[in-house]
Amino acid sequence: MMKTKANSFFDFFKSFIMISFLFISMVSCSQNKVMEDVKFNTLTDAEANVIINKGTERPFSGKYLNHQEEGTYTCKRCDAPLYRSDDKFEADCGWPAFDDEIEGAVKHVPDADGRRTEIVCANCGAHLGHVFEGERYTDKNVRHCVNSISMNFIGKDEEVKQDTAIFAAGCFWGVEFYFQKAKGVLSTQVGYLGGKTQNPSYQEVSYENTGHAEALQVVFDANKVSYEDLCKLFFEIHDFSQVNRQGPDVGEQYRSEIFYLNEEQKSTALKIMEILKQKNYKIATKLTPASTFWKAEEYHQDYYAKKGGIPYCHTRKKIF
Repeated sequence: MMKTKANSFFDFFKSFIMISFLFISMVSCSQNKVMEDVKFNTLTDAEANVIINKGTERPFSGKYLNHQEEGTYTCKRCDAPLYRSDDKFEADCGWPAFDDEIEGAVKHVPDADGRRTEIVCANCGAHLGHVFEGERYTDKNVRHCVNSISMNFIGKDEEVKQDTAIFAAGCFWGVEFYFQKAKGVLSTQVGYLGGKTQNPSYQEVSYENTGHAEALQVVFDANKVSYEDLCKLFFEIHDFSQVNRQGPDVGEQYRSEIFYLNEEQKSTALKIMEILKQKNYKIATKLTPASTFWKAEEYHQDYYAKKGGIPYCHTRKKIF
């Protein structure tokens, strides 16, 4: 029987719906696989209710309400440092109060109703509480009202051993995506390194042959993750055999390069590269002493954390 135009259109529409469903399912599976690789701490139901579901613990019930020990308060979900004990004060509000945060550790997110401002961990997005201004509790005139259940505490004698590493592996959005999820990483920042122009813009790096690489600066706790482990992650998340490109991105700014900050880092990187050679990998990665790191524009920072999705030119392939 000959199909009518209406039947043909209906068949086409059914096919389109099926293909769309399969595509969405594939993307969802891919995103779920990435989430499986995220190394966050295991949470109890009560912790998840606050940290993930943005609940609030009962006032005057938190373990850190009257806590006065010297040290650092960290994110319970990812261990990133959030607040110093020197910035804690008594607000008699029922929850721990701080009038300052560790620089870059906390994001301020206006509530949908516009009435309050939520505070979340800049590294993993864990809900912490809310921030208020103009109450004049302290000279800084700011109060971070934080759920105790959202935090851990490291005493002064146990504080983190902070170190820094810098890597370039193609588009810095994707590189940051994977390093932000690594255990022991405290903070990340994307920027430009290795060129001739002072304080370059993205436009200059992309179109004016400044010689810079898109790079990622990683601050990490050396007591929880080693520089060697970070080097291994660097090689596992990009194609280090490619010269001046990564996937569809082509140009000198997308080169593979390790910028070492001291001779120990250089030695470690050389050691990892030798292991790769023994595994018969071709290596195009450069090893260069770090020069000035220029922070990229704000819209480039935490790109995938803000926009959602997964990197288009980076995947993780287990090598070590």
